[in-house]
Amino acid sequence: MAKTILALTAAVMLHVLVGCTEPDSGLSQLTPPTAAQVPAAAESAPPAYGETDLVERLAEARTAYQTALHSLAEYYAATGNNMKLTWANNELEALGEMPLYNYIIEAAVAGSDLRASQSIPLADYMYADAVRVEKRARLIPLMPDEDRLRMALEQYNDLIRQHPTSDKIDDAAYKAAGIYETFKDYSIAVMYYQRAYEWDSQTTYPARYKQAVILDKHLHRRAEALELYEAAVRAGNLSSSQKESARERIKELTEPEREPTG
Repeated sequence: MAKTILALTAAVMLHVLVGCTEPDSGLSQLTPPTAAQVPAAAESAPPAYGETDLVERLAEARTAYQTALHSLAEYYAATGNNMKLTWANNELEALGEMPLYNYIIEAAVAGSDLRASQSIPLADYMYADAVRVEKRARLIPLMPDEDRLRMALEQYNDLIRQHPTSDKIDDAAYKAAGIYETFKDYSIAVMYYQRAYEWDSQTTYPARYKQAVILDKHLHRRAEALELYEAAVRAGNLSSSQKESARERIKELTEPEREPTG
């Protein structure tokens, strides 16, 4: 598994580094992706491991690859091989520019059956600290600090994972949904808003309304949005402006389309 990941990473590096044209850039030494290194996805057998196991193996392979590169760069620096030191540093720089995704979505793993039922002091502290980090990230409304938002998001998800019976899990899900929405990861935001009212049926957050707006305006799933607008109005936890907006949108979505005149 680790060898396959390293081969795939090398293939990406080939694409990133192919523009290097300086003398002794090592362009001829770039490792090409071969059929043996990169198996065809369509021909692959079903994985023998679950998603969590595979993601953990990926994280280990990433760390091992970066550590090996650092060690190699240090070796070339110590031995005075400046040409190969440059190659290693170029590869490290390209590695730093690659997107590294967290493939585990905590709300999906946790499922819909959790219940926000217990007062847990540590969970309360984790939630308060995550809110503090998020507030700092949003000090400039139209220019949020994305790194701090990701830190807050990680803390909300840690709370859900570590304290699944805490009465703060619905709060954490709602707050996390808002961050996902900020990043325009709308499908994930929809899931987290849904978890907020699934985990606490009496939640005071307008989670159904927020979910409906995303489904309506961004994902264009209007039938689902209509049901949620109606459920949000019935739940009665909307602000006056949200209630007016929901009712107006319900009216628009339920009115038959008028035939063009003329």
